[in-house]
Amino acid sequence: MQVDRWLRTVKRLFLDTAPVIYYVEEHPQYIALVDKIFDRVDKGLTKAVTSAVTLAECLVIPYRASNVSLQQAFLDTLTRSRHTSFAVIDQQTSERAAQLRARYNLRLADAFQFAVALNSGCDTFLTNDNDLKRVTELKVVVLKELLQL
Repeated sequence: MQVDRWLRTVKRLFLDTAPVIYYVEEHPQYIALVDKIFDRVDKGLTKAVTSAVTLAECLVIPYRASNVSLQQAFLDTLTRSRHTSFAVIDQQTSERAAQLRARYNLRLADAFQFAVALNSGCDTFLTNDNDLKRVTELKVVVLKELLQL
């Protein structure tokens, strides 16, 4: 399968919000795909990076619903996984986010996501937002497209 071949080429993967939500909440359309990706990360074959933006976005609905177990599932996935780094947003990241936002007219949250990915040495940015493919500094992979492989 081509998805497996693609996964073998990824060394350091940035996890945008949608793939994490699909994995934790076991989205029926995407679970088989994201399971493969997270399994590879769990085995240490691919390193993953995420940020405070991903965590904050993932936690909104569980907080609204007072769903403590779902909150914990997101926290565990993003902050306690052995092969997933939780990157901090510092001054250097903020400056890079501003540059990316100016260059690509990104939403601020997306600019921070890309700045973290680039500053963390990621080679691939995993999302489900096709509009983000306009960023050219690293490979942007959209889950919808992976389903078609």
